[in-house]
Amino acid sequence: MVDVRPEPVIDLPEPVLVDLPGPARAATYVLGPDDGDAVVLCHGTPWSARVWAPVAYALSRTYRVFLWDMPGYGASPQDAAVPVDLVAQRERFAALLRHWSLERPHVVAHDVGGAVALGAHLFEGVDVASLFLLDVVTLDPWGSPFFRLVAEHEQVFAALPDALHTALVREYIAGAANGRLDAATVDRLVGPWTGDAGRAAFYRQIAQLSPEHTRPIVRRLEQVRCPVRVGWGTDDPWIPAEQAERLRDALPGEAEVVRFGGSGHLVPVEDADAVAGALHAWLAGSR
Repeated sequence: MVDVRPEPVIDLPEPVLVDLPGPARAATYVLGPDDGDAVVLCHGTPWSARVWAPVAYALSRTYRVFLWDMPGYGASPQDAAVPVDLVAQRERFAALLRHWSLERPHVVAHDVGGAVALGAHLFEGVDVASLFLLDVVTLDPWGSPFFRLVAEHEQVFAALPDALHTALVREYIAGAANGRLDAATVDRLVGPWTGDAGRAAFYRQIAQLSPEHTRPIVRRLEQVRCPVRVGWGTDDPWIPAEQAERLRDALPGEAEVVRFGGSGHLVPVEDADAVAGALHAWLAGSR
C-alpha cells in the first residue's frame, strides 16, 4: 500500500502582480524580515510558488524570501498570446530580480525553475550568491513519455472534456510523488489547470518547453560563477536520480549532492522539513 502523507494546509499570502517583458504579468510574494539576506525560490512545471509555501515560511524566520508564479502558472495570468518557453521565462526572471532590486540573491530552483535560474545566470547576466538546484530540468533526457506525447499533440489534448482532462492532470501530478500526496494537496496543485483557460494553459506550457532551450545551458555549465549544491529525491520517477551526479560533474568546483531519501520529484511538498533543513544548512554556509 502507498503511504499517503497528509500535509498541513500552508498557503502563501495574496500575490502582488508585477509587469514583466513580453508583455507579461507575474504573481509575486515576499516573506520575512526586511533586513534578511535575500532568497529567491523558483518553481517548475506544472507547479507554482505554492509548492514552496511550507519551505518559504520556514526560511522566512531568518531570510527575506521572494517567490513568483511564472507567467502562465499559478495565480499569474494565463494569456495565450504570452510565450511561456524557457528563454522567455529566464528573461522575465532577470527583469523581476531588477524590479525587486536584488543584486546577488541566493536562488533555490526546482524542476524547470532550474533551467530558468541557470539560463538567467549564464545568458542574462544575473549574478547570484549561490544556487541550490533541486531535481532540476537541465540535462538530457528530460520530459516523461506523456510530456513528449502532449508536446506533439497539444491541440488534441486541449480539446479533452473537462472531467477527463482534470482526471489526467490529477494522475500526472500525483505520479510525480509516486502517489504519496494526500487528495487535498493534489487538488490545490491541480486547481490552476482546470476550466477552459487552465486546460489550454496546461497543454500550452508543455508544448513550449523544449530541450532545445536547455542544451545551450548545459554547454555553459562550467561557466557558473557561484557556489552550487544539488539536491535530488532518491525515488524521482520523472528525472532519474543519477542525473544529480552528472550535473555535479558538469559544474565547476566541488558541488555537493544532497539526497532526499524516499522522496519523488516533488520534494518541496513531499518532505518540506528536510528541504528546509538542507537549505538552512546551505545558506548559513554560503553567506
